Parts: sequence; structure tokens; C-alpha cells
Amino acid sequence: MTGDETPTRRAWRDAVGVVVATSAYGVSFGALSVASGLDVWQTCVLSLLMFTGGSQFAFVGVIGGGGVLGAAIASAGLLGIRNVAYGLRMSPVVGVGFWRRAAASHFTIDESTAVALAQTDADARRVGFWVTGIGIYVGWNLTTLAGALLGDVLGDVKTYGLDAAAAAAFLALLWPRLKRRQAVAVAAAAAVVAAVLTPALMPGLPVLVAALVAVVVGWTNWFAGRSSTAEVTS
Repeated sequence: MTGDETPTRRAWRDAVGVVVATSAYGVSFGALSVASGLDVWQTCVLSLLMFTGGSQFAFVGVIGGGGVLGAAIASAGLLGIRNVAYGLRMSPVVGVGFWRRAAASHFTIDESTAVALAQTDADARRVGFWVTGIGIYVGWNLTTLAGALLGDVLGDVKTYGLDAAAAAAFLALLWPRLKRRQAVAVAAAAAVVAAVLTPALMPGLPVLVAALVAVVVGWTNWFAGRSSTAEVTS
């Protein structure tokens, strides 16, 4: 904290910075969604109702690759499960009341959670959560519309590298978690399975199988157990 900046002002500053950066990313989704076969209306409804970038990119990625709707929904749902954990963590931040918590559930995303937890007191966390969540929701939907409308003008999104946006987003979520051998083992096992099955199965299904493999590898906790043993004996 610099100078006379209060925790609440810092929360506003952090939130606005994240809102601007994340909202700009919505252009990529809008353009990629239209290129995958959805129309402008469907693309905008997806951002309005789903509003979780990773899941949205997964959905249009499966649809664009020729996958069935069920596989697209399942892939998006798997990525959205993390928001349940965020909701449990944010529950004391947003406060009590049915309508308050119902509204908060729609704005509980990676960015709003991260900004809230980065603050130093309860009021600042609350400001960080709401300003980030609502700000990104408004900005993301506006840039989604812009990207969808520009989709035909832009032409093939692969020319601009926008088709890699989903993979980049997933890598950004995954990379900070690869600090222990168990996490690396889970990621590696899922990646190998997905890569092997991609040529053989329809789009969306390799991701689901890889997710099951990740759950099994993570549940066994084999590498973590070995790490703990090594630490005790060293």
C-alpha cells in the first residue's frame, strides 16, 4: 500500500485493473464462437448465462471441432466445478442473505475470488469481489458482442491466433498449481490420455476421459506420499 491509500481504495484499483484486462479477452471468445458455428445471439446468451471464460471456450471448442452438444456441456461443466470451491471460500466475504448470495454465485469466478482474497480486511475483500465480478460481467458481455459482430470481418480466427486462446487460458489456470510432483503427475497423465485419444474419439470425449484419469491419479496421491516419506527420511 502506498501513501495514504486505504484498503478499500486499493481494492478498487486492483479490481479495475483486472476488469480492463479480462474484459478485453472477451473479443477472442466472441470471434471464436462465431467461427465455431454459433450465431451472434447464441454467443451472447452463452456469455450472459454461463459467464465463466474457461467453460465457454471449452464449449465452443468442442462444438467447433464437430463434437456433440452433450460432450460440449460436459466439458464446460467439468471446468466450472472449480467455481463451487470458490463459492464456499467467498461465502463469508459476500455476507448473509439469500438474494445477496444468489447474485454472488453468478459473479464468483477466478478473477473476483483472486482480487477479494488479495485484500487485507473484510470491507476491502467485499469491494474487491463485487467490483471485479460485476465489472468483468459487464465488460465481458460487451466485448463478446463486439467479437461476435467482428467475427465475419476478421475472417479465419486462426490467422490471428485466436483459436489458441482457450488453450492459453487453461494453461494459465494450470501453471501456478504445478508446484508439487503429485500435481505434475496428474496433469501429465491427463495430457497423455487426451493426446492419445484425440485422433480416435469425437471432440469433447477425450477431455472427459482425461478428467477421469486425473481424478484417479489425484485420488491415489502416490507421488505426494513418496514425497512425504522422502522428507521424513532425509
